Amino acid sequence: MDRTSLLKRWLPGLALVLLTFFVATPAQARSEPLYFALEVRRDGRLIAQPKLLGQAGRTLRAERRRPGALSPDYRLVLTPRGEGDSFQLELDLSLPEGEGHSQLALLHGQERKLQLGRVPGELEVSLLLMKVDSPEFRALMRLTEGTPGTVQSVSSSI
Repeated sequence: MDRTSLLKRWLPGLALVLLTFFVATPAQARSEPLYFALEVRRDGRLIAQPKLLGQAGRTLRAERRRPGALSPDYRLVLTPRGEGDSFQLELDLSLPEGEGHSQLALLHGQERKLQLGRVPGELEVSLLLMKVDSPEFRALMRLTEGTPGTVQSVSSSI
């Protein structure tokens, strides 16, 4: 069997697999740019307030570390996936005193409070999710213009 006939035999099947993948997962849900605003409270005291830019389908990692410190003040991992009009989100938070994990579904513009500690109020996270390309996000950015440090840089991976 030569290369041409092999290619003719496999190409339609490969095209069908790729077409199924792209039809089954809308492009918008796969790579939607997202904004996350979080507040982390430990025993009612505000300990972190990161504002992050990420993308649906990509894991977002952020941490805050004081200069010269061996361990971070906090480490946050967010994994958002677009599903129709909502976003499925996994959140992992590590602090020197402990850690928490949650899975939740959020709509664009929705804010939720999560209890990650053993008892209510021990470790609480407020989370707002917004699509970056939305009128609501643009309005929020106009409100915070001129406020230094409103968006932090982070790393994301597949």
